[in-house]
Amino acid sequence: MSFLNNRYSHVKPYVPGEQPDDREYIKLNTNESPYEPSEMARKYAEEEIAKSRLYQDPENPLLAEKVAGYYHVNKNQVIITNGSDEALYLIFTGFFTGEKTLLFPNITYGFYKVYADFCGIRYHEVPLRDDFTVNIGDYTKGNANVIIANPNAPTGICLEFSEIEKMLKADKNSLVVIDEAYVDFGGTSSIELLGDYDNLIVVQTFSKSRQLAGARVGFAISSEKNIRDLKRIKYSINPYNVSRVSEAMARGALEDKEYFDKMIQNIKETRTLFTSSLRKTGFFVLDSSTNFVFTRHADIKGKALYALLRDRGFLVRHFDTELLIDFIRISIGKREDMMQLADEIAGIVKEAGRI
Repeated sequence: MSFLNNRYSHVKPYVPGEQPDDREYIKLNTNESPYEPSEMARKYAEEEIAKSRLYQDPENPLLAEKVAGYYHVNKNQVIITNGSDEALYLIFTGFFTGEKTLLFPNITYGFYKVYADFCGIRYHEVPLRDDFTVNIGDYTKGNANVIIANPNAPTGICLEFSEIEKMLKADKNSLVVIDEAYVDFGGTSSIELLGDYDNLIVVQTFSKSRQLAGARVGFAISSEKNIRDLKRIKYSINPYNVSRVSEAMARGALEDKEYFDKMIQNIKETRTLFTSSLRKTGFFVLDSSTNFVFTRHADIKGKALYALLRDRGFLVRHFDTELLIDFIRISIGKREDMMQLADEIAGIVKEAGRI
């Protein structure tokens, strides 16, 4: 007998990237940073460990103030969350469960569909163009809420700043959420538009560009009214959502701008080298503004390439869906690992060409 509420019986859960422990892998499947957290982040964490017997301030005021200062907004425009996924959940359950349809691309972050189904939201998955870009005209017809990952995942393609503003202008009574998990690797944040548009919420994370995937810290920035409403939902679900140790690490990561800039530059340079190597080997690679590349080859299927690389100790991501089945997504790791992977892929393609 199942005790599950029938409301959730149809929900297909999000499938996270593999986290295997059967052997040592070069792990390039979940867009984690290949670099350790900054020394400042670790130092701040150590200072908080001794206080772990005490609840943290659920407002996370020190981090909220740091985020606000970094992005030149008011502290009351910031909510700190347990990764950006929690920020998204608060938005979905708090703002998207009304009468309006929710729009998002048919190829994007898989959690949007999961959350929409879980929360009982009416939604429409809007097809991307043939070149995997978003057609902004599909999102400017009014009377619909919108969520867009910018840059998009898993394609890695970034929208122009002006295109974001077109969506915001189209219907100021509908909400536009911009998920900027990867914006630091090549995009332009929409945060500076907040002064002109109350219908904008920007969501970011410390998981990717600030080396804190395991700490689970994210945030949303919007109007003070929107943030108050998000906190109403948060305090109804999970007030103590971010540990004091994680909060301290995030503060350190935000303060250590020199380390942040250096790690971002490393990723960008390695991404350029790796993309060039793949293209020389005959791969189609979408131009990426993220810490991953999305690629396919005419002579070898995505699933087969994924399996062959896994056997050789490289974990990449394959999405077993009709639209994405020929592709693999590869996170950008350290330069030496990516060059080793490039050589391995070139060998596999050469073997495939002889079959």
